[in-house]
Amino acid sequence: MNVVDNLNIKSCPYCDSKNIIRRGIRKNKLQTVQLYICKDCNKTFTPYPIKNKKYPLKIILEGLTLYNIGNSKEKTIKLLKEKFGINISSKTLSNWIEELKYLCTYSRYRQQGKKLYTPNQIIKKLNLNHKQVYEYCYHQAKLDLITKDFPSNKSFKIFKEFLETIYQSCPHHYFHQENSRASQTKKLKFSLEQVMVKEKQNYATRTANLVLQSVKNNRLRHEILQRFMLANDSVTVAVEIPIYLLRKDIEYMEKVLKFEFPIKPEILTGHIDFIQFRNNQIHILDFKPKSKKDKPYEQLTWYAIALSRLTGLRLYDFKCAWFDQDHYYEFYPLHMVYKLKP
Repeated sequence: MNVVDNLNIKSCPYCDSKNIIRRGIRKNKLQTVQLYICKDCNKTFTPYPIKNKKYPLKIILEGLTLYNIGNSKEKTIKLLKEKFGINISSKTLSNWIEELKYLCTYSRYRQQGKKLYTPNQIIKKLNLNHKQVYEYCYHQAKLDLITKDFPSNKSFKIFKEFLETIYQSCPHHYFHQENSRASQTKKLKFSLEQVMVKEKQNYATRTANLVLQSVKNNRLRHEILQRFMLANDSVTVAVEIPIYLLRKDIEYMEKVLKFEFPIKPEILTGHIDFIQFRNNQIHILDFKPKSKKDKPYEQLTWYAIALSRLTGLRLYDFKCAWFDQDHYYEFYPLHMVYKLKP
C-alpha cells in the first residue's frame, strides 16, 4: 500500500504543539494518506498544507508547472491525462491555481512570457556529462522580462549573457579533473570574523515545505524542487549552473582586488543549485536537506568568487544562501574574503 506521509512533520498546524502521533489512514481512489492527531488540541490533520484534496500532491504541482510554462488550461488538463491517466475539470485546475498563487508568483509574468516563447521553448535545457549528468536549465522568459523591468541593473543583463554563453560553450574538460569539486572544500576555512549570517523563512522555505511532501525518493529532492521553482516562482532564473575557477583567477583577485584566500587550487568546479534575481542582487542558493546542521560557507563562497571572475561582476553583486523547508540562512560572500592590506 502506497501511503502518502511526511516524516518532517514536527508540530500541529492548528496549535503548534509537538505532541502529535499518527492516527490511521484515509483512502480515496487515487491515494492513501497518513493521518495525524494532536494530543493537545485533539485536531486531526494530514501532511498536506493543501486541505481537502482528492488528487495526489504531485499531480497538483505538475498541473501548476504545465500551466505556468504557458500551456492553456485545456492543454494542461490534456497533458495531465496523458501522464497520469486521470481526468480533472477546468474548475479543479483553476482552484489549484488560485489556492497556490501565493507561491506561484510567476503568474505576474505569465502572459508576457507566453508572447515571447512557446511552452517547449520557455525553459532551455542542456545535459552536462560532468562525471555524472547535470541538467542545466535557464528560464528564457524570466531573464528577458526581469532585465527589462530593471534596466538600470547592469549586473542582471551581464549575468543573463553569461547564462546564455554556457549553453553555447562550456569547457567540459575542466569538470573531469580529480579533486576539483568546490563542495569538497569544507576543511579549507575562510575567516568568518566579518560574516553575519541572517536566518529567516521566505518563499524558498515555503516552496520546499510544499514540494518535498510530494517526493518519495530522497535522491529526487533537488531535481523536483528545482523544476518547480524554475517554472513557478518569479525569481529563480537558472538551476544546475556549472562554474569553474582557475589558479590564475585566484592570483589575479589576490593581486588586484586584495582578497585573501585560504588555498590556491589548480582548479575548482561545481554546479550551483539555484540562481535567483531579486532585490537588485544575484542570489546563489544551495538546497541542504539538513540546513541547520550543514553550513556550506566555503562552498557557496567559492561559487560566488567563480561567478564574479567568470562574469566580471563585483563580489558585492552576489548574496549566498542555503535552505531547507524550515530554515534559510544567507550571507554576503564579500565578507568572507575581503581583507584590507597595508
